[in-house]
Amino acid sequence: MSGPQCCANPPAVSSVNRQDDDDDHIEVIGGLTSYTAGSLSNSNHAVVLIADIYGYEAPKLRQIADKVAAAGFYVVVPDFFYGDPYVPDMQLSSWFPNHQPAKGCEDARRVVADLKSKGASAVGAAGFCWGGMTVSKLSTYGEIDAAVIIHPGPLSDDDIHATKVPTAILGAEIDEYSPPEKLQKIGEILSAKSIDNFVKIYPGVVHGWTVRYNDDDEHVVKSAMESHADMLNWFTKYLK
Repeated sequence: MSGPQCCANPPAVSSVNRQDDDDDHIEVIGGLTSYTAGSLSNSNHAVVLIADIYGYEAPKLRQIADKVAAAGFYVVVPDFFYGDPYVPDMQLSSWFPNHQPAKGCEDARRVVADLKSKGASAVGAAGFCWGGMTVSKLSTYGEIDAAVIIHPGPLSDDDIHATKVPTAILGAEIDEYSPPEKLQKIGEILSAKSIDNFVKIYPGVVHGWTVRYNDDDEHVVKSAMESHADMLNWFTKYLK
């Protein structure tokens, strides 16, 4: 998994640009430091958001978490990289071997189990790029109620064939990792297994656009907002 699309338009992440009250939203869930939005006391429907390579502190990712929480979910954004996200100009080929989606999946299973132990009656997971690969693996265990895979990195055929939960796949028209024809094929595989699925390709956008969009590009921003709405619709369908 390497290439310019995966690393393009990095988020500005620093202690300076975080919201002043972000520390009030930090909890440990399943052993992982996590940004949270909403509360289980107000909603027992939980969503786990799994970041791309830039990690859980990315401002736009946290904005998405807040948006999902405002729709009536308890949202958890764990730090699957243990304080070691990818940083611009780093060699992705040297970072990735120490941050495998398989390990992310193990951690995500603990997060899901913790949420259920705390009273979550339904749990969904959505992942962006690296997170999409992780959600695909998580879906093979049937421990979540719905999955959303968003412009993922390369997906394992074995994971797709073993998927057990309703899955929405949101892809970019221009994507070197998961081109539209590949995502459409995944939908066909899931349909053949009688797994409910929704595959949507957004025209004129590139890999990573949902969480690393350029605010000055009206078309990309509109497409990103549309993808967030589609994700919410899927979770509303299967978690509420």
